[in-house]
Amino acid sequence: MWGTPGPGESALCDRGHEGAARHPLAKRLELRLPEKDMIRGVANSELELFPTVDWLDVAPRLSPALRASLERVLESLNAASLTLDESYALANAEGDDLIGLLVAANILRAELAGNIVTYVVNRNINFTNVCFVGCKFCAFSRGPRESDAYFHSLETMAQKAREAWELGATEVCIQGGLPRDLDPFYYRDILRAIKSAVPQMHIHAFSPMEIVYGVELTGMPLADYLCMLRDNGLGTLPGTAAEILDDEVRHILSANKLSTAQWIEVIRTAHRCGIRTTSTLMYGHAETPAHWVRQMRLLRRIQSESNQSGTGGFTEFVPLGFVHQNTLLFAQGLARSGPTLAEHLKVHALARILLAGSINNLQVSWVKLNRKLSQLCLQAGANDYGGTLMEENISREAGATAGQYTSPEDFQSLILEIGRIPAERNTTYSRINIKLPANNAVFSAEQPLDPEFA
Repeated sequence: MWGTPGPGESALCDRGHEGAARHPLAKRLELRLPEKDMIRGVANSELELFPTVDWLDVAPRLSPALRASLERVLESLNAASLTLDESYALANAEGDDLIGLLVAANILRAELAGNIVTYVVNRNINFTNVCFVGCKFCAFSRGPRESDAYFHSLETMAQKAREAWELGATEVCIQGGLPRDLDPFYYRDILRAIKSAVPQMHIHAFSPMEIVYGVELTGMPLADYLCMLRDNGLGTLPGTAAEILDDEVRHILSANKLSTAQWIEVIRTAHRCGIRTTSTLMYGHAETPAHWVRQMRLLRRIQSESNQSGTGGFTEFVPLGFVHQNTLLFAQGLARSGPTLAEHLKVHALARILLAGSINNLQVSWVKLNRKLSQLCLQAGANDYGGTLMEENISREAGATAGQYTSPEDFQSLILEIGRIPAERNTTYSRINIKLPANNAVFSAEQPLDPEFA
C-alpha cells in the first residue's frame, strides 16, 4: 500500500562521517572527503563573522567549480540545474569555500524571501509521552507505567487550544508518542474536540509516523484516512519523523520507525489530498553530508510533483539539529555529540542553495539552537523563526536549553538585532503582519503574498 520510492530516492548515499558511530552498519557509512591538508580550516570565531563578508571579497578565493555552481544558482534563483556531484561539492565545502557558501546563501535568501523574518504564534501540545517505538534519539518517550507518563484527555487538549487562542495563537501543533491500544479514531477525535472548542484555530498535527499508526489501527486506505482527518479539521501535517531518509541510517536511529518509502508515500498522499506539509531533516548524529544532499534533492522532486498537480506541497523546510545529551543514541556511541557550528551553518546554507526555486521558506528550529546561533542561521539563508510554541517538551527532554516559549516580542527583538524586519504569519505563509515596534506601527497584508514572500 505504501508504494516504492522513485528513481534514486531510497538509494543509499555515499557513506560515512569520521567517528560518526560504532554501529555494525557504520563502517559502510563512509564518504570520501577532499584532502583536509589542502584546505584552510575555519575557526568558530571566523564563522561567527561571516555575515560581515562581502561576496565580491570572498568569491575570488573560492575553488573555480564551486564558485561556478553558486553563481549559476544566484543568477537563476533556482538550483534545478545543479548536478549531484556539484551538490556533493557544496555539502563538503570547507575553508573559504564554506564562507562563500554561507555568504551566497544569504544573498539568495534576500532575493527569494526578502528581508522579512516571519514567525507564527502557536502552542505546542504533546498529548502523550507514552510510546512503544523506542527511537534512540528521543528522550521524551515513557513506558505506560513510569511515574511521569501522561495522556491528555480530549477535554484537556480543547482547553489548551482555548487558552492558546486567548493568548493570540492562530495555530496548535499536535504530536505525541504512540501508545499501544490507542482508540482507532483518536486522532480524528482530537481534531473534533479542538475544532469544537475553537473553530478558527489552524490545526497542524500528526507526523507521518502517527498517520501510519492511524492507518494500521483503523484499517482504512491511506488516502481515505488522510481525507477523513482533513474533513474533521486537519489543516496541515508536520513533515517530521523524516530524520534521515535512508533506511540504513534509520535502522541505527530507530529500528521500529516507518520506512523511507512509507514517509514518502504519506507525504505524497497528503499533498494529493490537498493537505500541505512541512519538510525536515535531522543532522548531527550518524549521517553524512551525502545524506543531506540526497534528502534535499528528494524533497525538490516531491515538491515538483505537487507543483505540477497544483496541490501546494511543502510550506517550508526545517533543519533539526540533533540534541544528544540525554539520548540513548549518543550514550551507546552510535552518534557524534550533535552538530558543530560549521555543520549548523552549512546545513542551513546548503538548504537555501539546493532548494532554491522549489521550497523558498527555510525555518530555524530555535528550540535546538541558542539565541546567537539562531540569528547566525538566519544570516546563513533562513527566513523564518518557527513558532512561539508555549510549551515545547521533546527537545527540552533531550537536553536542549533554549526554553519552551519565545514570545512574539522576543522574536521581534532577535530579528531587529540582525537588521531584518519581523512579521507575524499564518501557518501557510499566505498572510503576514509586519511589526514595527519603533513606532508601534503594524502593516497588515491580508491577501496572499507575492511569490517572493510565499
